[in-house]
Amino acid sequence: MIRDRSSRLTISTEGDVTVVELADRRILDEVCISEIGDNLNSLVKQAPNPKLLIDFSQVAHMSSSALGMLITLHKRIREKGGELRLCCIQPAIYEVFVITRLSEIFSIHQTRPEALDSLK
Repeated sequence: MIRDRSSRLTISTEGDVTVVELADRRILDEVCISEIGDNLNSLVKQAPNPKLLIDFSQVAHMSSSALGMLITLHKRIREKGGELRLCCIQPAIYEVFVITRLSEIFSIHQTRPEALDSLK
């Protein structure tokens, strides 16, 4: 497992899947969202056929700007023929995905193993 202290992410790989665990409990301010988005986009750029799993188990609060960043990321991954999975989203945040109908766009799983299995 790789821990980049300058970033807000813990990045590891499981087979051909890049697993990203978000480290912040609160993803609210623009600087934080921009930094996470930049890091995730660079992972997508590096992979010819990106398979990305984002683990939200540490995240308790997230702004609408963070949702926008995820939508953009999802679009970029699909453009490269890749796949994105989200997992371990807290109930209050998941409710926002449902209300905004983003739960219909994103493939969201309760556990990391479920999400990994869906990428095989």
